[in-house]
This record gives sequence, structure tokens and C-alpha cells, in this order.
Amino acid sequence: MNYDLILVRFGEITIKGRNRNRFEKMQLDQIQTVLSAFPALTYERAFGRVYIRLNGENYASIAPILKNVFGIVSFSPVVKVEHDLERIREASLTLLKGMTPAPSTFKVSVKRGWKQFPHNSLEMNHLVGAHLLRNTPSLTVDVRQPEAELKIDIQFEGTFIYCVQEKGAGGFPLGMNGKAMLLLSGGIDSPVAGWMAMRKGLAVEAVHFHSYPFTSEQAKDKVVTLAKRLSYYSGKIKLHLVPFTEIQTMLAQSGHDSLIITLMRRIMLRITERLAEKNGALAIVTGDSLGQVASQTLVSMNVIGRATTLPMLRPLVVMDKLDIIEYAQRIGTYDTSILPFEDCCTLFVPKSPAIHPNLSVVEQVEEKLGEALSRLIDEAVKGMEVVVLSNKAEQQAASAKSEEAEAEDEWF
Repeated sequence: MNYDLILVRFGEITIKGRNRNRFEKMQLDQIQTVLSAFPALTYERAFGRVYIRLNGENYASIAPILKNVFGIVSFSPVVKVEHDLERIREASLTLLKGMTPAPSTFKVSVKRGWKQFPHNSLEMNHLVGAHLLRNTPSLTVDVRQPEAELKIDIQFEGTFIYCVQEKGAGGFPLGMNGKAMLLLSGGIDSPVAGWMAMRKGLAVEAVHFHSYPFTSEQAKDKVVTLAKRLSYYSGKIKLHLVPFTEIQTMLAQSGHDSLIITLMRRIMLRITERLAEKNGALAIVTGDSLGQVASQTLVSMNVIGRATTLPMLRPLVVMDKLDIIEYAQRIGTYDTSILPFEDCCTLFVPKSPAIHPNLSVVEQVEEKLGEALSRLIDEAVKGMEVVVLSNKAEQQAASAKSEEAEAEDEWF
């Protein structure tokens, strides 16, 4: 079936009152950015939705990309016709006959958003359904579990006919709620936390601390791969690679083994706060999950979090590990996260890390480290490497994969 348009429906932004127009414009800008590889597409914004005119572009190549755009609740490939009963009937018949495999049961669902149309929804259900039955003897009506549901959406700008409604990522348009810095390790949790933050409208810049040569180049490459996967959902992502070797060495020699993890994470937050101030971010996102490791007890998170004045956002804090793994598999980060390359968070781990650290003791240790620690923090910030990663290669691969599978999935 040759479709004219893609009808894109928005999610939570439709309740945003006077700011709605600005949010919808942000949503359209994001859609245009992620679909920049399809130059023939044209766009039209309407109330609570966007119409994408295909102009010969392949819907099967575009759909996998739209599924991962935050703020989109659903979308459908549609045929647009004028507000004319006979045109609606004929387009509905053509659409139904073009489905592969051919359905044996169907139902018609009409939504009359434009109230000036002469027939109401119930009348249209009968008028279109009867036409389909007369012209396709093999079809029967099943209003409970039809093999095909023909949907007719009558709006001011035209009548839209479709049989498929694909689920989007939901949430808010990227960047609608500001920017945050993501502490990105090589593990399972932090990429999921970053994805969840982006889904709620946060633009994210990632910060990774590495301890070369104690950690390998493969460990660094692993994090780059994770950040690149996150860029699939954001268009692009900036990754800050911070050298942490000298700081970790100092902490290992400080004589406070049980507090190494606590001290290390507090220093990471101080450095991240500097980067946040420089890059206009207003919060720090972490992959902390309550009780999962020693540094994620409530006492530890309290002591660690006091190292920064920025809000600490912990999307996974009450989630079970199995649920986090399911999300990682869903967003495509899990297979990379489980690669056996250590990051700096797994180095110098004491046998008995403090699970109830005392804030006063921690601050005293930091005060003793004094100027030497401040100097190393400055050097780490100066030695930072910044990489900007784009999603274009991943999108092209996803589109190519979708085109290969198109023959097996012809229900649109």
C-alpha cells in the first residue's frame, strides 16, 4: 500500500497549557533532526500532532527511527482524502485490499474530530463497513478481535485512513526540561538512567572517569560505544572523558581504605559540578539503585550527594536489578555493558567498604588531602577529552535492517 503521510501523535506535552505551542515546536524540530537523512520529507504541524508527507520516501525505513523519538506517543502511516463519503469509502477499500496477509475479519472505527462533517461516527461506521462488505465477500465483521481494524480520523485538515498504530517512546521532547550531566560508567545501570532522563525531556551530556593505564583502552572504547548508543535517541551526545588515575592513586595511598569508594564518588561529583556550570547543566544524573552496592545505601548516597549543590537525579533508585536489565536490553546497551572490561569504579575496591560512612570523618580526610587533592582535580579537568557522538550511523543501520525485514512484515 502506498501511503501519503505519517500521522504523529504527541504524549504528555498535550497537557501543557499556554506553553504547548513552544513544546510542540520543539517536538517538530526534534523529529526533523532525527529524520534529516530523508530530504524528501515535508512537515506540517497541527493541534497535538504532526503530519509527515512521505513524498516517495520509504515508511519502513522511517518507522524504526520514529519509535525512539521522545515525546511521540504513537504514529501511523495514513492515506489522506477529502471530506467526501465516496472518496473515504474507496480509499478504505483500497487500503483493506492491499493488506498482506489478507485479513478475513475487520471492524471500522471512526473518529469525527471535525464536527461539520455531515455524518457522525456511528453513521460512518455503518456507511463505510457496508461498502467494504459489499465489495469483499470474503470479509466478515468482528468488533471484538478483528484481524484488521480500519481507522478513519476526520479532522479539519482532511480525513485520514489507516490500519496500523505504532507505539512511540512517550515522555517529553528532548531538552524541554533542561540539561543534566550523566555519570556514565561501563556498567548496566548508568546508560539506562541516561535514557530515562532523556525520556523525561532532559538533554544529557555524559561524563566518564577513566584510569589509564590501570584500565584498558577497551574499557574506554566500551563507554564510547554506550554513549554512541544513547545518541541514537538524542541525535548526538557530548562525552567528557576525565583522567582519574592520579586521584585514585592518591586515595589508595591515603590510608583510608574503607572510605575510598565514598571519597572517589564525592570527587567525581565535584568535577562533574564544574563541568555542569561550564555547560549550562542544572542537575547530575546517576545510575544509583538503593542497596545495590556499598556506595548505594541510603547513608552512603546522603554522604556522597553532599559533595555537590546540584540536584541529584536517580531514575533507578527504587528499581530491581532484573527490571534495569530488561530496560538495558530494550534500549540496546546491555550487550556492551556486560563486556569484561573494568572501569575505574572497580579498581582499588576495598574488602570491607564503608556502608555507613560518617560525613564528618569523610570531610576531615578530604581536608587533610587539601591542596594536593585540589591540584589533581584541576589537572583532571584540564586533561579532559571531549568527544561528540552522532546517531546517524546507527539510524542508517536500523533503517537498512528494517528494509531487509519489510517482506516479512507487510501489515502496513
